[in-house]
Amino acid sequence: MLRSIVAGLLLALGNLSAQANCGGTNLLAAMAPDDLAALRAAVDAQPHAKGNFWRATRGASTIYLAGTYHLDDPRHDATAEKLAPLIDTAAVVLVEAGPAEQRKLQAAVAQDPALMFLTDGPTLPEMLGEADWQALSAAMRARDIPAFLAAKMQPWLVAALLSIPPCARNYLQHKPEGLDTRVIDLARASGVPVRALEPFDAVFTIFDAMGLERQLDIIRTTVAMDGNAEDQSATMADLYFDQDARAIWELGKLMSYALPDHSRSAVDAEFAAMEEVLIHRRNRAWIPVMLGALDQGPVFAAFGALHLSGKDGVLALLEREGFTLERLDL
Repeated sequence: MLRSIVAGLLLALGNLSAQANCGGTNLLAAMAPDDLAALRAAVDAQPHAKGNFWRATRGASTIYLAGTYHLDDPRHDATAEKLAPLIDTAAVVLVEAGPAEQRKLQAAVAQDPALMFLTDGPTLPEMLGEADWQALSAAMRARDIPAFLAAKMQPWLVAALLSIPPCARNYLQHKPEGLDTRVIDLARASGVPVRALEPFDAVFTIFDAMGLERQLDIIRTTVAMDGNAEDQSATMADLYFDQDARAIWELGKLMSYALPDHSRSAVDAEFAAMEEVLIHRRNRAWIPVMLGALDQGPVFAAFGALHLSGKDGVLALLEREGFTLERLDL
């Protein structure tokens, strides 16, 4: 499930999109009872583990919070219809990356190919070694990406591409149509300003902070789990629409325990480090942006649902700022 984390991040920044008629089977249906119980216990141990939509109030200030799923899904239509009245009454809509940030990101990539590709130094085959490179090459070919091109990609970009299952080969050909895009479209149609929670180049800062070796480890782990990529994608979507997004993270950890040469303590440490860089650090940076926007009136904030829960999730951080939380039944 590292694929879901990395995919969500890149999709939020408007760099990739995925639209496909993927099938897949929900992995929880065949999970052993003990494993399912362990998953539920891990989820229940986290604050605000369930629920995609919330209202945070402090005095006369109100922030509506929508945890989003970045991939296209027809189930978003009903959700967007229910969110529309809240967006209409907001003074500002905050998203991970708005249209302006997406344009800046695209311009930066066009001007500097090194942001996306290895323009000097070792290539991926040299960094990964023969066995891992052959496994990666096969996974990329399944996504219609030739090995010679993959060899020169930045590791974080390869990890992002691997996060999209082979059944979604047309991911580069379409505008993203996840819930984030629907929120932006609704806001613009209503004349509500759309602003970004973070700068356009956040994706590069995030992966720089992760370091090269961790990026390579993500590639190795994702390739090792690629055999049921379509099932993982289906499970992720089902968990989101069940308003159980925290289980996506905890399931990824549980699945990683079963991989060869992955001790439980090492997996726990790696997931903690990943959560800090990919989620917690960004959450803490977003809170001042949300609070600053309240000067204009009610705020509607939409971002990946994995950012809501946990001890350093957006909801817990707002509680520490004196907000009262209410889960919305949407």
